Parts: sequence; structure tokens; C-alpha cells
Amino acid sequence: MNPSHPSLIVPFYEHPADRPEAWDAVVEAAPSLYGVVLNPANGAGPAPDPDFAAVAARLRAAGARVLGYTDTAYGRRPHGEVVAELLRHRDWYGADGAFLDQVPTAPEALDHVRRIGVAARAAGARTVVLNHGAHPAPGYAELADLLVTFEGPWDSYRRLDLPVADHYCHLVYAAPRDARPATRVHCTVPGTGAHPWGTLPHGLARESRMAAVQPPVTE
Repeated sequence: MNPSHPSLIVPFYEHPADRPEAWDAVVEAAPSLYGVVLNPANGAGPAPDPDFAAVAARLRAAGARVLGYTDTAYGRRPHGEVVAELLRHRDWYGADGAFLDQVPTAPEALDHVRRIGVAARAAGARTVVLNHGAHPAPGYAELADLLVTFEGPWDSYRRLDLPVADHYCHLVYAAPRDARPATRVHCTVPGTGAHPWGTLPHGLARESRMAAVQPPVTE
């Protein structure tokens, strides 16, 4: 990755039928985004959702990475369940990447997460994102393209002095419009409470304008 590559990752956890205009805005910005996290039902869901399949197809056609959301339950979820969900994301929504949530940070879980990462690549994930939500042990950097090393509210984030690297990402909610995360790949949203990722990120309109004047960026 280099500084000319996209910086905004979009975890937008709303149904396309409920928020069609918002999803239109995400699709419009798609060519200039790092990727869009697709989360139909806290994962792929029990059956294909035609509305999410349609929006995923639009995102792919616009040049966006589609990252299938899969919860690892901090390493407690069985390997087979995680792999099965990765395959559902691929088969139902054409996901070409994986966003693994609630990933452990301790070195003792490295082997477990490594197996998941290998399975994700085998399932067709060209991009693997590990969401630790906190700074993990060093070995995790070898397992993914991007590590989310902070997820939390702006009031906490702005008081921290966190390590920064090209392969780190910060996800910040309850953030003001002028909030500026320290990492190149990031997302800030105004949302608060139990469901902050039901709001569109700050900067999406800017990314949409960029998409109108430049071709999609790939790695």
C-alpha cells in the first residue's frame, strides 16, 4: 500500500431496503474506498438476502472491495463455523475480502487466527482485515493486510497516543466532523450508543467526489 491508495473503510451495518439512499452514497464513493464491510445479519445470515446481494453486486461493479463480516468471538468460535460463514459470504454475496471481528490480541491465539486467515485466503479473500479493537501482539501483522488496532469513541481515542503504521486502522465513533484519526486507513462516524455503525462515515461525500475524477485503485 502507498499514500495514493484509498483511506476510508466503511462498516455500514444497515439494511439496503431500510436505507437505500445511504447505500447509494456508499456505492457512489466505492471506487475511492479501501473497502466496504458487508454485514447482512451479524454475519452472512441464515440464508441469502437478495437486497444485500444486489448492493454487493453494485459495489463490485463500482470497483470496491466487498469485505464479508465474520465474528470470531475473540477466538472462541469454532474454526469450522468461521470458515462456513466465510464461504457463505463468498457464495451469496461475491465477497472478495474478509472482515474478521472480535479477533483476540494475545500471542496464544496466533495459531488459531492464522488457520482462519489461511482459510479466508483459500475461500477467495484477496484482502483480510482483523478487527482486534486494541493493539495486538506483533505476530498478527503477518496474518492480514490490515489490523484494526482501535475501535471506540472519540472521547477515548483523542486521549491516546497509539502506534501508527500503514497496516493499522482506527475505527472511531461518536466523532465530530473534523475528527482526524492518526492512521491512513480509518473510519469516523457520528453514531453513538449500541449501534454506532448504522451511520455513514464522515468524509464519504469527499470520497464520492474523488471517485468521480479518478479510476478505481487496486492492489
